[in-house]
Amino acid sequence: MTTTEPRAAQDRAFAHPLPSYLDPNNIGPYEIYLEQVERVTPYLGKLAYWVETLKRPKRILVVDVPIHLDDGTVAHFEGYRVQHNTSRGPAKGGVRYHQDVTLSEVMALSAWMTVKNAAVNLPYGGGKGGIRIDPRRYSQGELERVTRRYTTEIGLIIGPEKDIPAPDVNTGPQTMAWMMDTYSMNVGRTATGVVTGKPISLGGSLGRSDATGRGVFVTGAEAMKKLGMPMEGAKIAIQGFGNVGEAAARIFHQHGAKIVAIQDVTGTIHSDAGIDPKAALEHLRRTGKITDLPGTEELGAGEFWAVDCDVLIPAALEKQITLQNADQIKARLVVEGANGPTIPAADDLLAQKGVTVVPDVLANAGGVTVSYFEWVQDFSSFFWTEDEINARLDRIMREAFGSLWDVKERHGVTLRTAVYIVACTRVLEARAMRGLYP
Repeated sequence: MTTTEPRAAQDRAFAHPLPSYLDPNNIGPYEIYLEQVERVTPYLGKLAYWVETLKRPKRILVVDVPIHLDDGTVAHFEGYRVQHNTSRGPAKGGVRYHQDVTLSEVMALSAWMTVKNAAVNLPYGGGKGGIRIDPRRYSQGELERVTRRYTTEIGLIIGPEKDIPAPDVNTGPQTMAWMMDTYSMNVGRTATGVVTGKPISLGGSLGRSDATGRGVFVTGAEAMKKLGMPMEGAKIAIQGFGNVGEAAARIFHQHGAKIVAIQDVTGTIHSDAGIDPKAALEHLRRTGKITDLPGTEELGAGEFWAVDCDVLIPAALEKQITLQNADQIKARLVVEGANGPTIPAADDLLAQKGVTVVPDVLANAGGVTVSYFEWVQDFSSFFWTEDEINARLDRIMREAFGSLWDVKERHGVTLRTAVYIVACTRVLEARAMRGLYP
């Protein structure tokens, strides 16, 4: 069936009910994504016929993950793998370990991966995984057993040409090494391309650890140029000081910007004179907390949003910028390092205030871009230098930002809407050309 359906089909109402596995009274993070799709639908033209494709994940796998704990008892954990869309290529997306992971969250994350990959024109669809576990409460051996059992359970649907997991919240190169080894043992051959974000010794890519934070910097710097904001001395506030936030802080600092506030799960610090990200990281590793860093003052969690800054980078979890704090934000520019940190109503408020938002599906696409480089290198068994990786990443991010900014200006919309116009058009064009089988 194409976009030229019989009149009767065109006249039908296309308002489908929510899937039964979602609670209409508490949809969760997926509700943010659904609203974003609704907002972009008027710009899709005839492709709007296929818009339900974007609202419903292609495949959802919920698995039980039982393991022996170190004390000899058996524990069961809930695991997910969602493949949102594979119209443009295999699913691609991370795996997070967090005690509050839900199906709705993983669905939203997988959908944002679909948009993100299409926005920077990578040949992937969107996927995501997660396990409901607080990794701080378990030993290294227990986490290895959780990872191996989870990988075995989702092994039915992952693979180098089907679905390629990667690190996310509370997972990293070691987790990916266990996943790769488990999958390889189960298929009887070494399959380095089944995951990305691996250690270098197992086919990982140089530049991968900083890639997401570097992409945040590149898109943020491009936005600052468009807005006439100088980099030298620009005041940056960062929420989240993990892999993404730390790398973004370090690279902005290296280019002359001033980090004036950092917030993470342990607290919030502020300094008008600027914070050295390297010193902050060393302090965090030594003491286990960001607070009490010499030369800084501690702020309350809510005070972070009112800090005087030019650029705000939310690089923690979703739903951080809400109607309760958006009006306090003083930054001219928000660069979303996290996935889904701004709820749609807060997005509207920021736009009304004249705040430019570089959305997550563009700003944090550096990670999946270098994951794509890793995947390509694994297939070819030919590896690039870190300088080559960074140059390729910077070019893709700058070109994507420039073309999407042009769409923003042409339609007179926010940058988020512009990204969704381009990305959803690409996905739905692929869906329409492929048609429905059977």
